[in-house]
Amino acid sequence: MLARLIAYVGTLALLAIVGVHLWDRLPDIADPGPAAQAGWSAASRSHPAFAISQIDSPDKTETYEVLRHPAGGRKDILRWGPAGVWPLAELEIYRFGAEMGQSDPVTAELAARMGVQSPSDLEAAGVIDSKFGHVTLLRPADGARSCLGFFRRIDEPGLQISGWSCQSETLPARRAAISCMLNRLVLLTAANDPKLVELFAPAELRRSACTSATSAVSADWVTAAQNPLLRGRL
Repeated sequence: MLARLIAYVGTLALLAIVGVHLWDRLPDIADPGPAAQAGWSAASRSHPAFAISQIDSPDKTETYEVLRHPAGGRKDILRWGPAGVWPLAELEIYRFGAEMGQSDPVTAELAARMGVQSPSDLEAAGVIDSKFGHVTLLRPADGARSCLGFFRRIDEPGLQISGWSCQSETLPARRAAISCMLNRLVLLTAANDPKLVELFAPAELRRSACTSATSAVSADWVTAAQNPLLRGRL
């Protein structure tokens, strides 16, 4: 009886030890599922939803990439430049999903895409007009790279257009190149999103012809290439 009792207690102790060990490992077992789904992944089977019409640079290679987020977001990314080197320009159309509240600020994300170390290294470079309205411009504060970043957030249908361009040698010419890129952006498919159609249809009516670098300089202080100079105290 005593030997059986000792064996019974030993078995219960062994089962308790195994149970505690499995309980301690339970979070490690459950975590890999959501962690594997977190973040963006390439959607190779998704068809392009946007295009740039009338590309006049046959020497530049265009690539198209689609990224999707488990929370519903989608990014269509177009890049131009010689094969195998850093792109000369990039355009991203980001349609928000539930992940939007967890994403980095647009300046931080744009700085990383431009190869700038910190968002604080970007400074305002005025705005330009486009068929989507005024677009904010940013540039590296140290002037190490002659590139211009840009972004425009649209509440309806929950969309952000951003990117950068290193084309041309002067600031007015780079501003003109970005304005031309945005005016040539067209919608190929809305994927059953009527709000996206409502955005692009009237925007096409406001579409203007691409301008030269000389005519791109505006006398309006709002769209000037430099930051406005304020007089007096705030």
